[in-house]
Amino acid sequence: MAREFRTVGVVGLGTMGAGIVEVFARNGLEVVAVEVDEAAGERGRDHLAASTGRAVERGKLTQEQADTLLGNITITTSLADLAPAQLVVEAIPESLEAKAEVFAAVDGVVAEETILCSNTSSLSVTELAVRTKRPGKVVGMHFFNPAPVQKLVEVVRTVVTEPDVISDVQEFAGSLGKVPVVIGDRAGFIANALLFGYLNHAARMYAERYASREDLDAGMRYGAGYPMGPLALLDLIGLDTAYEILETMYRESRNLMHAPNPVFKQMITAGLLGRKSGRGFYTYEAPHSSTVVPDAETPSSTVPEDVTLRDVSRVGVVGTGTMASGIVEVFAKGGYDVVVRGRSESKVEGSIAQVRKSLDKAVARGKLEEADRDTIVGRITGSTQLEDMADVDLVVEAVAEELDVKRAMFGALDEICKPGAILATTTSSLPVVECAAATRRPGDVIGMHFFNPAPVMKLVEVVSTIATSRDVAGTVLAVSQNLKKVPVSCGDRAGFIVNALLFPYLNDAVKMLEAHYATADDIDAAMKTGCALPMGPFELLDVVGLDVSLAIERSLYSEFRQSGFAPAPLLEHLVTAGRLGRKTGHGFRDYTSR
Repeated sequence: MAREFRTVGVVGLGTMGAGIVEVFARNGLEVVAVEVDEAAGERGRDHLAASTGRAVERGKLTQEQADTLLGNITITTSLADLAPAQLVVEAIPESLEAKAEVFAAVDGVVAEETILCSNTSSLSVTELAVRTKRPGKVVGMHFFNPAPVQKLVEVVRTVVTEPDVISDVQEFAGSLGKVPVVIGDRAGFIANALLFGYLNHAARMYAERYASREDLDAGMRYGAGYPMGPLALLDLIGLDTAYEILETMYRESRNLMHAPNPVFKQMITAGLLGRKSGRGFYTYEAPHSSTVVPDAETPSSTVPEDVTLRDVSRVGVVGTGTMASGIVEVFAKGGYDVVVRGRSESKVEGSIAQVRKSLDKAVARGKLEEADRDTIVGRITGSTQLEDMADVDLVVEAVAEELDVKRAMFGALDEICKPGAILATTTSSLPVVECAAATRRPGDVIGMHFFNPAPVMKLVEVVSTIATSRDVAGTVLAVSQNLKKVPVSCGDRAGFIVNALLFPYLNDAVKMLEAHYATADDIDAAMKTGCALPMGPFELLDVVGLDVSLAIERSLYSEFRQSGFAPAPLLEHLVTAGRLGRKTGHGFRDYTSR
């Protein structure tokens, strides 16, 4: 028979602890909250009062409900007051010795059947369990910040945790309105293990000056749909906290993806801890403020002010696939005359028909007038002759993602296009400099990576090679802004910004599944619920296509030569078996219709 939890305890009333107390009290439980001294207890009380006050202001709670909630909480400085609790959650700072000391003390005052939980986000729950006389009744119960809002709870079992304890805690978390996922005891659990490798990689890109902090964050927000960019998120978490989590993970995994980049130690030593100190990767209005203020690193504008931009009024697009057709639509909507070149009349007609179909949908939804649609379509000219690119100011290549095909195309365009014309490639992973090397004008060649679907996705990665002229880069940034896109600048290396950050994270998720650590459903739930991502990693892999994903991961591994980038064998096996995701009806999941 499942345990009944009526009285629960929480040790620690910091941000996380106070949030957990609020969750328990909101659900009608009697809560005993313990702090080290009266002053810390008062700070916790103030935090709870402020949080419930905001909930009343927003109409989430009535004043009567808030008063009842606060009445369910007893704040004390004595661990002995936890004696009546059926479950106790420890929520003190991430120090193994300090947590072990609390567990040993609580173990001595509560009943034999009481369950002891740690809210640790990265430390070994097993290490804490063995410091007690009840290791079978010790589990991890990792809430996410802010606990009253975030739905995910990672329920962490050790090798000695009793099965009924896990099932009771899982059921209990569900009764609180949370989404519990049960996992084994390893550093980082699901969410942090996947999240912090990605954050560490972003910090490395920043430290290497590969891209600016603004461009790194904009890339993941507009290219991957993440609610926050990685550097802004690190500032929110706290650089000292992130460093400790990465250190803990690296000690266990020995994976270089988890070895904290030196920039963390440098910034921590300088007191740049993120929002809580008023400065981190960004500068804030005041400590604990979320308002970013300009500093010495803040760019004055997206487009360099010290270069003369080239005139662009006529644009060529080479290719007639989905991506090419989307790019044609974007340029035509932006007021540019567009020449779309395909290998046959039928392909060209099909591409223009695809644009018209997209615009018809916009008319049907009331987002576009019929006259404007006709004007946009009127700007588009179709051709099967590459020679018709002779008078364009900018040509965008959007042919097959094969280097030999692209090099041949750039060699031909070099012969045909007028002097001063900009030659751009939409490649998502191939070296742009290889395309430039096929021409006699490498300074005029650049990457202009749109995201699919191009009419919808805001991001454009503007990729400069070592030879790209500054006026070419500035012109393409300005054109992207004219298209109402968000352009980000980066160098010419595998994955650029978004794919280089996104696909190692997806690969880590596959490795986690491969190790039978958690199910695909639990991993997806953890990342969507705990990190507010628009899709879980396996949902996203099936949408992108496992073959496409594998090709990108192979290019990253080939470029960086780090073992952490090596594609997971499971992904390779699925591709070999023809399970490519939604497009084949089978990937990590099976789909009823293609």
